[in-house]
Amino acid sequence: MSETVQEKASFLVVANRLPVDRVTSEDGTESWRSSPGGLVTALEPVMQSRGGAWIGWPGAPDERVEPFHHDGYDIIPVPLSSQDVERFYEGFSNATLWPLFHDCIAEPVFHREWWDAFREVNQRFARVAAERAEQGATVWIQDYQLHLVPQMLREMRPDLRIGFFLHIPFPPPELFTRMPWRKELIEGVLGADLIGFQFPGCVSNFLRLARRLPDVEGARGRVHMPDGRMVVVKAFPISIDAVGMRNLANSPQVLAEAQKLRQELGDPSTILFGVDRLDYSKGLRNRVRAIGELFESRDLDPEQVVFLQLATPSRERVKEYRMLRNDIDLLVGRINSQSTSLARSPIAYRYTSVPRETLAAMYQIADLMIVTPLRDGMNLVAKEYVACRSRNDSALVLSEFAGAALELRQAYMVNPYDIDGMKASILQALHESPRVKARKMRAMRKQVFDHDINVWADSFLTELESN
Repeated sequence: MSETVQEKASFLVVANRLPVDRVTSEDGTESWRSSPGGLVTALEPVMQSRGGAWIGWPGAPDERVEPFHHDGYDIIPVPLSSQDVERFYEGFSNATLWPLFHDCIAEPVFHREWWDAFREVNQRFARVAAERAEQGATVWIQDYQLHLVPQMLREMRPDLRIGFFLHIPFPPPELFTRMPWRKELIEGVLGADLIGFQFPGCVSNFLRLARRLPDVEGARGRVHMPDGRMVVVKAFPISIDAVGMRNLANSPQVLAEAQKLRQELGDPSTILFGVDRLDYSKGLRNRVRAIGELFESRDLDPEQVVFLQLATPSRERVKEYRMLRNDIDLLVGRINSQSTSLARSPIAYRYTSVPRETLAAMYQIADLMIVTPLRDGMNLVAKEYVACRSRNDSALVLSEFAGAALELRQAYMVNPYDIDGMKASILQALHESPRVKARKMRAMRKQVFDHDINVWADSFLTELESN
């Protein structure tokens, strides 16, 4: 494909963020590389195989970046001002929608000026997509920050095939109806031809709300609109590039780094591992508290066991996230200060981002993976661990409130609000017979490799483009 940016595209992905990060080399030259986030990891193989354009914000406020070509597809930046970032992104997207859609773990905040900014920025994204799409193009809109784009784009370009996928949970009507602009948000998504959710419960929640709109009928995954359109609403559980993750985890570079990491941790006999964005929905407080009590009771021997917790920085300007970071710092510090060992701490806590190679190395050394969100759309970390960890003496402790729990049924399921239950499941997973562990890991590995990212993308786009 030519390196020249095309004026029009037959396939477009529209997301809040671009799939690239800026890199500045030692000599001061700037370039762009693929971002490590879950959405990019999921969609980049689709973009590379189809070509087209990805529309999104570059990540820095008050900056204008010209479109450019990257790794087989075009990058189309959408600028955001500092006020846009404060009101649209940090405000309505992440202090209103995010907590509301995650069962109000934190209290949602409703500000009219945030809503006005959300609507204006969504209009901007819709305009750029309308300008860049060929006649009859397929446009795939991603996630909660762009909830209004489908309807806005439909009004501008009724010729397009429009899909919308929500990566986070969709709440029950009893919670969603707290939203002052609930009608506008539901109507916004219904501009799409196909609406995808992570699991069937979200589909049911959405259909119950859609049926409350005037002159709208919905049943069995179909919504019949007053303008005669039929919108399909369906679950499409997202997945990972399983083969790519396995190959990365077994590369010489990663295996060497895994050996080095184990040595840095003091070469313990057992390594427990958790990796999360530092977000209140991930259940970190409960998880660290449960692990701390297991060390305190000596059910976990700090001379033999290390819990490695990687927390990647997230939304550091939002008050709830700063409070969470302080809480985890204090909790980990208190637990480690009670250890009698001078050689190492029972909890190795790292608040940082790491390259994918380092993350794969951490998966490789983890005997037990602990994934315990209070609410999650899917949680691809659980699937990445299963793909990376080739040995069958491994185990996965998984929250029943993660979307992945519906697929990885052989995991040791926990209610993350039940600290004692979590402790019991961790000990069961550690002490289970090798035969049972092997059976569980083989079943989960088959699920992940049989339903990988290509199956997810193909199933969604086939559904979208065939109707």
